[in-house]
Amino acid sequence: MFKKILVANRGEIACRVFRTAKKMGIATVAVYSDADARSPHVLMADEAVRLGPAPAAESYLKAELILDAARATGADCIHPGYGFLSERESFARACAEAGIAFVGPPPKAIAAMGDKIESKKLAKAAGVNVVPGFLGEIADTDEAVKIASDIGYPVMMKASAGGGGKGMRLAWSEQDVREGFEATKREGLASFGDDRVFIEKFIESPRHIEIQVLGDQHGNIVYLNERECSVQRRHQKVVEEAPSPFVSPGMRRKMGEQAVALARAVGYYSAGTVELIVSGADTTGDSFYFLEMNTRLQVEHPVTEEITGLDLVEQMIRVAAGERLSFGQEDVKINGWSVENRVYAEDPYRGFLPSIGRLVRYDPPAEFPSRLREGSGEGVSPNDALASTSPPPTPPINGRGEEGRTRVDDGVAEGGEVSMFYDPMIAKLITWAPTREEAIDRQIAALDAFEIEGPGNNLDFLSALMQHPRFREGALTTGFIAEEYPEGFTGAPASAELIKALAAVAAFAATAEADRARRIDGQLGRRLQPPSDWVVRIDGRDHAVGVSTDGVTVDGADLDLALEYTPGDRFVTAELAEQDLIVKIARTRSGFRLTTRGASHMVRVLPAHVALYAEHLIEKIPPDLSKFLIAPMPGLLVRLDVKEGDSVQPGQPLAVVEAMKMENILRAEKAATVKAVEAKAGDSLAVDQVILELE
Repeated sequence: MFKKILVANRGEIACRVFRTAKKMGIATVAVYSDADARSPHVLMADEAVRLGPAPAAESYLKAELILDAARATGADCIHPGYGFLSERESFARACAEAGIAFVGPPPKAIAAMGDKIESKKLAKAAGVNVVPGFLGEIADTDEAVKIASDIGYPVMMKASAGGGGKGMRLAWSEQDVREGFEATKREGLASFGDDRVFIEKFIESPRHIEIQVLGDQHGNIVYLNERECSVQRRHQKVVEEAPSPFVSPGMRRKMGEQAVALARAVGYYSAGTVELIVSGADTTGDSFYFLEMNTRLQVEHPVTEEITGLDLVEQMIRVAAGERLSFGQEDVKINGWSVENRVYAEDPYRGFLPSIGRLVRYDPPAEFPSRLREGSGEGVSPNDALASTSPPPTPPINGRGEEGRTRVDDGVAEGGEVSMFYDPMIAKLITWAPTREEAIDRQIAALDAFEIEGPGNNLDFLSALMQHPRFREGALTTGFIAEEYPEGFTGAPASAELIKALAAVAAFAATAEADRARRIDGQLGRRLQPPSDWVVRIDGRDHAVGVSTDGVTVDGADLDLALEYTPGDRFVTAELAEQDLIVKIARTRSGFRLTTRGASHMVRVLPAHVALYAEHLIEKIPPDLSKFLIAPMPGLLVRLDVKEGDSVQPGQPLAVVEAMKMENILRAEKAATVKAVEAKAGDSLAVDQVILELE
C-alpha cells in the first residue's frame, strides 16, 4: 500500500480524499494557490506545497508544479480529485513516467473517453446506445447551421472536451446556433484548451441518469447502480439521488451491462461514470443513450456510497495499488435511498447570479457520520458492508436509530472566502434514509438548520425543490427548473398554516425582546409590561397575534405551537402540530427576517396600538435604474458590443461578462440609445457596477 498521497486539487474533494487516506494510515500532501493558503484542505494535510498565484491556469492546472510537489515531499501516489487535471491523459502519463502512481484510470482510457466525439464512436462500436448527431469536426458557424438543420431542431452544441455544464448551448433555431456556436467554442477553449464543438439531437423530456462503474487492473469491472441527476440549471447538476425513481431493476441491468461493456472496451479500471440521457416518455426503459464517460470521481459520488456502503475513494486507492476488487456484481445491493444537494454561492432571488465574498458565518447542520467517516463508531467497514447479505447497521441520528443520517462534505470554514477564481460550490448536503420520502424530508430539515452569511446562497431554492410536489413524485426532466420557475425564483410558497406559525414566532420574539428591554436597570418611572397584542405583517397581509401565559392566538384562533426563543438566538425551534420547525431569525429595523421551508419572509411587528398609525407613513419609492446596464455579478467584461450613440433594440446583445468560467450575455430590455459607456472590455467589474447608460 502507498505511504504518502498528494491530492492535486483543492476544497471539498481534497478534504474528502484526506479523510479516507488518514483512515487507511496514508500520509497526506496538499497543494494550494495563494488564494487557498489558509483553506481547510491545507490545514488538514500533513504537508502542504504552494503552487502559485490564484488563477487555476497558474497553479492547479500546471502539471509540472504538481509533479514537483510530489517529488519534493516523497509522495508515491497522486489523486487528481475531480476537475482540473483529473481527466487529462498527459497528466496521468506524466505521473507514470515519474514513477508516481496515478489514482485513476490508465492514460489510454482517459484519452479515449476524454474526447466526446471519439468516445461516442467507441461507445457505438461497443454496443452502447448513442444519440443521433454529427461527430465530425465543424469548420465554422455556417457549417454548424447546416448540420443542425439536417439533424432537426432542437439540437445541443457541446465542446468536445467539455464537462461540468460548461461549453454547452441548446439551440431551438438557426439564430440560436449563430449566436451560440462561437461562444461554445470560446468556453471550450477557455475551460479545456480545446475549441472543437459537436452537435447532437436534443432529447425532449429527457432525464439524466448515470451509472457508476468500478474496475481493477485484473479485468474485474462492476456497476454500482445508478444516480439520477435530472435536476439541473444551465446543464449544471443541482440535485442528485440514488437510486433513480424512474429506473426499474430490468432497466438498471441493461444500463449497467452496457456501461461495463464500454469500460471493458477501453481497458478501464478505477472509478468512472457513464452518463446517459433517458427519454422519460418511454416507460419501457429502452430509450437511453450514451452521453459521455467521466474518467474520474464525480461530485455526486456520496449518494452511491450511502446506498452501497462502499468508500469509493478507498476503492480507487486500492485499485491503483494493484489490489483486486473484493466483491463481484452479485454482491452489489441497494440499501435505502440517498439525496444530495449542492450548496452554491449564488443568489436564486437574482437569477442565480454568482456570488463571492467572505463567509461571515458558516455553520452546517449537525453532521452525523455515515459509515464512511472516520470515527463512525459501531458502523461496519465499507467492504464488509457490501459483502454482507443484510443491510449494514446505521449510526443513530438524534437517537432515532434506523431513521436516517445526515452528511456534509465541504472544504470551507467560517471566515474563509468564496473566490471568483474557482467553482462556486460551498458544500454538499447528503442525507440517507430507508425511503425516498424520508431522505427528502431530512434534506428539508437540514437545509433549515444550515446557516450561511456573506455570499448569496441557494439554500432556500434547494428547500423549495425538496418540497415541490413534482420532485416528490419523481416526475423529473432536465428542464425541471426552467419549467417550474420560468419567471425566476421568489421563494417557496408558504401554506396558510405556516404563515400563521411565523406570525406567532415573530410576535413571541418581539414579546421576549420587549420583556428584556423592560428589565434594563436605571430606567425612569415604573417598569412597563411588554405588549401582549401585536399586528404582524407578512407578505403584505396583517395578522392580529395575542401572546399570553395561556398561549398564542392568531387572528382570534388558538394556535397549537410550542417554541423556545431567547433574545439574540439565531434560530427558533418550534413544534407545530407535532412537526418540528426550525426558523432562522434576524432582527430588522421594524421586525424580523424569518427564513424557513425555502423562503425568507420580511416581517413587520408592531404593538397593536402603534400599528394603527403605521398606515399613514409615506412609502419610499426606489430609484429607477432601468436606464443603466448594470453588472449583475462580479466578473470580467469580455466584450462590449455597442458604443456611445448606438441605437439598440429589445433583446440585442450589449455586453458579455465572464464569471465563474461562464459567459453571460447582457441584453437590452427596451429600445434606447447609448448615452455613455462607463467600462471597457477587459475591465474587472464589481456587482451592480454601471457598464452603460441608456436614454
